Amino acid sequence: MSGDDGATGALARLAPLRGGGRGWVLATVAAGWFVTLGLRFVIPALLPQVKDTFGVDNAAAGLAVTLIWLTYAGMQLPAGTMVDRVGERRLLTASLLVAGTSLVTFGFAPSFAVFLLAASLFGLGTGLFGPPRGTVLSNTFRENDGAAFGLTLAAGSVGAAALPFVATQLSNRADDLFPGWAGWEVALAAFAPAFFVLAAGVWWAVPNRERRDSADGPAATDGGRTVGAVVDAATRRTVLVAAVGAAFMLFTFQGLTAFYTTYLVERKALTAGTAGALFAVLFVAGAAFQSVAGRAADRYGHGRVLVAIALLGIPPLVALPYVEGALALGLLTVPMGVRLAVGPVVNAYVVAAIPPAVQGTTWGLVRTAFFALGSTGSVAVGVFADAGQFDLAMIGLAVLTLPSVAIFAFLPARHTEATV
Repeated sequence: MSGDDGATGALARLAPLRGGGRGWVLATVAAGWFVTLGLRFVIPALLPQVKDTFGVDNAAAGLAVTLIWLTYAGMQLPAGTMVDRVGERRLLTASLLVAGTSLVTFGFAPSFAVFLLAASLFGLGTGLFGPPRGTVLSNTFRENDGAAFGLTLAAGSVGAAALPFVATQLSNRADDLFPGWAGWEVALAAFAPAFFVLAAGVWWAVPNRERRDSADGPAATDGGRTVGAVVDAATRRTVLVAAVGAAFMLFTFQGLTAFYTTYLVERKALTAGTAGALFAVLFVAGAAFQSVAGRAADRYGHGRVLVAIALLGIPPLVALPYVEGALALGLLTVPMGVRLAVGPVVNAYVVAAIPPAVQGTTWGLVRTAFFALGSTGSVAVGVFADAGQFDLAMIGLAVLTLPSVAIFAFLPARHTEATV
């Protein structure tokens, strides 16, 4: 195939996602997720330097990452409720503004306590992004939601690959350029302007939606009916099965990504630069898998694709303790990225299964549950690492992926339950 044919084919695949302002919605939301997810993994990539600055151990460093995810999880239900009340545009914009402010706070952190405060603020800010991102994509791309989610989450994975690499390089050079500042402080604060600019872009591109408390669903003022409708939606078999499987996958993903660079440095004797490059490879591969998985789910069914993703994610973790050398570890890192592909498939599946009248609130509740459970993965791995059992922790993450395989095997077809 020629280059022109390839470009034509790519444009043809994107055509259903464009027109009527939809392309700008997708572009700005994807760009917002690029920086949001990218910065979430910049912090784990900088943990070795943060540990040196504050003199903390792996468990304390893991607590900082867990705190980001816990506060992120805690915001999912409030954010979901606010989607139904104030709309996606306001929440997405607020998310980017608060996250940008937290990065400035990181830049002035004089103690580990302030670092934890900034981490909490970052988690709270970015926690506002997920529910409105899901509902705006689901409602804007009703016939191609898998592809839209796939492209958006792939953009996040590219950010998670590129931004930690950029941040580590900037951090290494910042010590000379900004004496008296820790390099990681400069690296984090440097990304704040991007969040502020994207906040303006999202406000411009995302349409302002009316409140969803119409005759089609429970009124916002009827608390009993609303709570009942949310509980009914959240306890549907489609939603419950997908959420439980996602919680196991998120726990293992969080445990892996929070300490992958630290593991490569401490257990595999790689340099920080090489470990950072392999961390980037993980997310570059993940972005490719996400893009493919979203389209595959639209075509072959969500359950089949999720089972395949979970199965394929196990062997690399089992092999990790036994593989040595940068090249071999790089080759192993590529298939490890397949577990990132769970995101777009689960997102598209669950959001479409929730009645529109309580979509934001229910999606926020579900996200709070599985992110809260998954967030503990980094602390668990940190505790094992401090006990000298880093390799056992990685194998344990592989074992804990097995329940997801069994759970996703029983995932109902999405159309088996009404979404109205």
